[in-house]
Amino acid sequence: MFEYRDISHADNIVKKILVTGGYGFIGSRLIEVLAAQPLMQVTTSIRTQRLPRSQSAFNLVEMDLSQPTDWRAHLDGIDVIVHTAAKAHQLSNADQNGRSFWQINQEGTLALAQQAAAQGVKRFIFLSSIKVNGEFTQPGEAFRASDTPSPSDPYGQSKLEAEIQLQTLSASTDMEVVIIRPPLVYGPGVKANFYNLISWVHRGIPLPLAAINNKRSLLGLDNLISLIITCMEHPSAAGNVFMVSDNQDLSTPLLLQEVAHAFNQQARLFSLPSSVLRMAAKTLGKEQALRRLSSNLQVDISPTQRILNWQPTTTLQQELHRTVQAYLETKSS
Repeated sequence: MFEYRDISHADNIVKKILVTGGYGFIGSRLIEVLAAQPLMQVTTSIRTQRLPRSQSAFNLVEMDLSQPTDWRAHLDGIDVIVHTAAKAHQLSNADQNGRSFWQINQEGTLALAQQAAAQGVKRFIFLSSIKVNGEFTQPGEAFRASDTPSPSDPYGQSKLEAEIQLQTLSASTDMEVVIIRPPLVYGPGVKANFYNLISWVHRGIPLPLAAINNKRSLLGLDNLISLIITCMEHPSAAGNVFMVSDNQDLSTPLLLQEVAHAFNQQARLFSLPSSVLRMAAKTLGKEQALRRLSSNLQVDISPTQRILNWQPTTTLQQELHRTVQAYLETKSS
């Protein structure tokens, strides 16, 4: 269960928060937590033409970051913006140069931030990505916020450019900027690759991954929410880039075993020689998927812990249990 630490002012002044991407995987959980607090007034944005599930807990704004947008009417009195909205999907055949990533992740972000600074917003929290650092780490090494960025795809490149422009804007205005670079985030409602992994385990599909010996940092959704909330108020957050994870790095086989344990099952894993595994992946067109499953990607969160006096609020096992329970509820409905 998420443990909320009250960050409201002692003099009971209502904090006004704008969360972009309010119906996304991360944004929806964030506003659920914030809207439950009596001294929080939450406004959230959604993509134009996307129908809301409920408008009872927060103010709703329809916006499209891929188009020129005038945010000014919705920024009056806002104390903090948490910018979770982004384009993170694969390139389409019609967008091979990644133009849509730049429109949304860089241009849309900067336009919002410039208007926010002009309107007197105090703090802008930008949800970036570990892809700014790169795709993989060497064994025994971990990404740090101080590393030279090395993004390899349009998504990571657009996030890096947004970071740079936000920091430049902050240096010339009174608006504080906080940047968070999460690795893979999982939790109830997760989609894409992590959902597929859960499905494979649940269906008892034998997986030839037992011999993989890697280490990966993962991030439970509520641990990310905890850090975001800490960054909303902590005075030392301003101007910093933060790495974050569950602080429980583990191998792919161990992750599969933990997922299976959450299902009260046994993971069906077997070994194949690495050369055979690579050949099979190449034949099936799954080379990138195998590389993600077999490579290392670790992050060093010790500066985050020290600067913010922050610790993960939930364990990987607890968050996996919540994730699996939500998956089962969805399958049964």
